[in-house]
Amino acid sequence: MSETILIILGMGVVTYLPRMAPLVLLANRTIPEGLIRWLRFVPAAVLAALLTPELLLRGGAFDISLSNHYLLAALPCFAVAIRTKNLFLTVFVGIGAVMLINTYA
Repeated sequence: MSETILIILGMGVVTYLPRMAPLVLLANRTIPEGLIRWLRFVPAAVLAALLTPELLLRGGAFDISLSNHYLLAALPCFAVAIRTKNLFLTVFVGIGAVMLINTYA
């Protein structure tokens, strides 16, 4: 086999195992309610960890000024997301806010 095929197969195994391991290991077990409640917060925590540096840091420095266009565009997104809980609408509001701010600022 060529090296490329081995790399592709290895990448498939590395991708597949972490997804299947919890299903196989936890299939016949009861998961405690506390763990299930805790796991519900993981997506929000990951999203916050990804967004916070992008929104609050410019050039490695903390920036919450009016010149931080991404932070300004995020404000209406947060409002729409909290009020509607509609991802599609939130994304469109974000795109529109970035376009407006970059056009008129």
